[in-house]
Amino acid sequence: MTPSDTTSPRRPPWWRSASTGIAAAAAALGAAELVAGLRSGWRSPVLDVGDRAIDFVPPPVKDFAIAVFGTGDKVALLVGIGLVLVVYAATVGIATLRLGRLVGVAGILAFGVVGMVASIGGGLSNTVPSAVATAVGVPALLALTRSESPARSPHLEASRRSFLVHTGAVVAGAAFLGVGGRALSGRFDAAPSQAGVALPRPVTSLPVVAAGTSFDVTGLSPLVTPNDNFYRIDTALTVPQVPTETYSLAITGMVSRPSQLSYDDLLRRDLIETDITLTCVSNEVGGRLVGNARWLGIPLAELLEEAGVSPDADQIVGRSVDGYTCGFPVAVALDGRDAIVAVGMNGEPLPLQHGFPVRLVVPGLYGYVSATKWLAEIELTTFDAFDHYWARRDWAVEAPIKTQSRIDTPAALAQLPVGPTAIAGVAWAQTRGIEAVEVQIDGGAWQQADLAEELADTTWRQWKLEWEATPGRHEIAVRATDGEGETQTSQRARPIPDGATGWHSIVVMVDH
Repeated sequence: MTPSDTTSPRRPPWWRSASTGIAAAAAALGAAELVAGLRSGWRSPVLDVGDRAIDFVPPPVKDFAIAVFGTGDKVALLVGIGLVLVVYAATVGIATLRLGRLVGVAGILAFGVVGMVASIGGGLSNTVPSAVATAVGVPALLALTRSESPARSPHLEASRRSFLVHTGAVVAGAAFLGVGGRALSGRFDAAPSQAGVALPRPVTSLPVVAAGTSFDVTGLSPLVTPNDNFYRIDTALTVPQVPTETYSLAITGMVSRPSQLSYDDLLRRDLIETDITLTCVSNEVGGRLVGNARWLGIPLAELLEEAGVSPDADQIVGRSVDGYTCGFPVAVALDGRDAIVAVGMNGEPLPLQHGFPVRLVVPGLYGYVSATKWLAEIELTTFDAFDHYWARRDWAVEAPIKTQSRIDTPAALAQLPVGPTAIAGVAWAQTRGIEAVEVQIDGGAWQQADLAEELADTTWRQWKLEWEATPGRHEIAVRATDGEGETQTSQRARPIPDGATGWHSIVVMVDH
């Protein structure tokens, strides 16, 4: 027999070994997606792991993610988890064929345990999808690696078709299960419930926004931010689906009369309209994580009065349906500002991604301490007794919004023609209002900008300055003075732990 006639087994190439691991992981996740669609509250292990990543990621990493990816930070996280999973599954596949099946079983079991631990915070039953993923992933890996073993496939060329059939069938089956699971999960979509809401009229409607509160300048942010363009920053990887039919708001803690209110209970109360600009603490100087809306809701002070707040309570904790917590001083809700339990935004029921059916809106405080979305509970407690979500991560406990201003137009590095140019933007200092905005060009004297009429001291205010642009490179800076006479500092500070400071500045080029 010549050497060419030998049939001694050879190991499959690494990429085929890796593919078996990836296919087995796909089968596991497909099964988990299908099971997750059977019950509200059950989720894919990928989402549970993502939630825990958000919970435990160091604040500098979170700050970096928002700075780089903005409102796409969650998509970036899921893509990152997916890439890590692919690498992990490929490694398991290679190790199984090189080191033995026990190694592969251990790898799949480790994947399942991580998913179960990540999901257990929502209750023991929430671990079912991860357990099913493990139960499916182990036999899938063993079956695929068995068909790829050298003993069963001594002729690698002859086994290629079999390999493609086996792995292709597993991946196709996984995709089918995943799509089916997503279809089943659609039963829990709150969009039909939202579409059926007819908001009552407020006891006193605000007047239509006057023309004088806005400037007609191309590129300037509109006074009222459309719901679809309103920024979204929160810790929820997927938007919680809370139908009004099963919704309830609990008022608990240090109160003499705890209560449970349904969505209809809330709508039957006297509702108010209020204009409030919200700002995220992660907003960089000149950033876009800020927006203005007309909100509809129940005054928080009224609910607290009815509950009978203990004089010893100094903190209001808002709890979301997904467990997220905010916390702010009781005094803020009782000092006359329009802190509300909101049910409407810009004349519509709250959008799903902005907290439907109910959220908290508190003017003058950064969202991470006050703006609980998908609100399930209002607890009265003390700052000594409880640290909210971000306070446990060393962010500021109390977070009043700092005075800020932004140049909207011209854009940074814009190429401008010589001649008249409008420099315009917005400034905000919620609950204090904006008294003045000044613009500086090329380090020269500060010039007073024109201010649009103030809509409310809880909203941003538009400003503009007419500038005769001359050829060359120019640096433009802006600063604002609030209603208490305090001018924003030039000292630069990063957003974390209690909000960014500094003047927004841009560079533009004017053609010769």
